[in-house]
Amino acid sequence: MLEEFKKFALRGNVVDLAIGVIIGAAFGGIVNSLVQDILSPIIGAVTGGLDFSNYFIRLSSKVTSDTLAEAKRQGAVLAWGSFITITINFIIIAWVLFLVVKLMNRMMLSEAAKTPALTKQEQLLTEIRDLLKSEPK
Repeated sequence: MLEEFKKFALRGNVVDLAIGVIIGAAFGGIVNSLVQDILSPIIGAVTGGLDFSNYFIRLSSKVTSDTLAEAKRQGAVLAWGSFITITINFIIIAWVLFLVVKLMNRMMLSEAAKTPALTKQEQLLTEIRDLLKSEPK
């Protein structure tokens, strides 16, 4: 069973997936920092310091605080401002990721344009090679 697990864990797909998750987490940190540390302050400056994160509706008569963190400790609140803030952050992050993917696609297309097209003979040889690789041994 240990040998079987070793084969599974060291297969290319699993290792590629693990690398993708690690890089994705690191990239997520970069994008979050971009949104929170660069874009959000700029948006806040443009909108006059508008910050929805402390907006809430009191659902209990016990809640008397004006800050969301303290209000949550006192009782039930509907934190609609946090939802708006997270939604805006999501839209910004989605936009940044869209731009990154668009840039990567453009780079890949320019790389593909640099490689010369295969001749008919090269294409035929490539197909034969692939067929020979796929045949059971």
